[in-house]
Amino acid sequence: MNFEEIKETIRAGVVVAMDFSRELTDEEVLSLIDEGILKFETRGSISLGERIRLKREIFNSLRKLDIIQEYLEDDRITEIMINGREGIFLEKNGRVIRSEKCFKRDGRLEDIVQQIVAGCNRSVNEASPIADARLPSGERVNIVLPPVAINGPIVTIRRFPSLPINMDRLVEIGSVTKEAAAFLKRLVIAGYNIFISGGTGSGKTTFLNALSQFIPSKERIITIEDSAELKLLNAENLVRLEARIPNSEEARPISIRELIKTALRMRPERIVVGECRGEEALDMLQAMNTGHDGSLSTGHANSSKDMLSRLETMVLMGAEIPISAIRSQIAGGIDVMVHLTRMRDGSRKVMEISEIMGIREGEIDLKTLFLFDGRNLVKKGELTHKDKLFRAFEAGEVEKIL
Repeated sequence: MNFEEIKETIRAGVVVAMDFSRELTDEEVLSLIDEGILKFETRGSISLGERIRLKREIFNSLRKLDIIQEYLEDDRITEIMINGREGIFLEKNGRVIRSEKCFKRDGRLEDIVQQIVAGCNRSVNEASPIADARLPSGERVNIVLPPVAINGPIVTIRRFPSLPINMDRLVEIGSVTKEAAAFLKRLVIAGYNIFISGGTGSGKTTFLNALSQFIPSKERIITIEDSAELKLLNAENLVRLEARIPNSEEARPISIRELIKTALRMRPERIVVGECRGEEALDMLQAMNTGHDGSLSTGHANSSKDMLSRLETMVLMGAEIPISAIRSQIAGGIDVMVHLTRMRDGSRKVMEISEIMGIREGEIDLKTLFLFDGRNLVKKGELTHKDKLFRAFEAGEVEKIL
């Protein structure tokens, strides 16, 4: 018998021996696995290495996420992409590789999918085949089931560091220069509204986390997300809100837009919206324009200018407003744009930091402050609107005026 056959034989024996009339502890399950391995050893020899591997993999299949679990425990892996039973791809050290493993048993991947969504009180099935979820350890999960997914259940897991990466670490790995990081730190403390843009996997959430750590710890922060991912370690007065989709109990869905409106009644000093994808952009901009300084958010785009166009489209999804009024809302609400890009070698870098100057000839006027020149992020201009910075300096919050 090969290793997989031995594992399935022992696993089947453990399942038979388990008492399903009560909740077994992990220690009891591990003890049953040890007994199963000992019984099998009477029929053939198992090396010490195989014994350790059998114990780990059988336990993961019974109590955790089966073969996915070892990938979740590998800090070098940042993305797990499962294309049905046969195809598992991993982003490891910035490179995408194919795993040698696959799901051997019919229905096992489907069982894991249900285990994941049940853990965060969500549901996914043929009638509603698309879902976003998160794991208890914070990983973001996207699930697409048949009939939408033709080649079986598609599961994409985005992993984040166990401890959020701070700005010092981003400087160390070359994602941003020390000068630009110090500049952004002063802007966050002073209460500038900052919008982060970038493509998929460019590090928007990581950068948003890093910026959020500069918010003074005494301020009341409200985070709003589709699936909770942000980790604000130094925040004392923190409220975390998460959108809700319809579940099997027919609970009423709660949208990002509704959460933003609710947050405005909760005496926020800072509002952090994990990502703007649709009509909630209107409510976010209105919040920024009504005295809620220091708000932060992210969005998908290919450049800062492209992000402004996408924001216009998002606002139009929520209300029929003249484009001139939308641009005024954007120019009045957002102070600074930060654009990130994922490079060919897998690294993530800040490509541009721009200041929104206002409206010029009907268009939003962007002024470049820092620009990536192919090797470094180079300073190109000085901040023009320093009113918030001066107020923060007078209050003793910012050490030095730029």
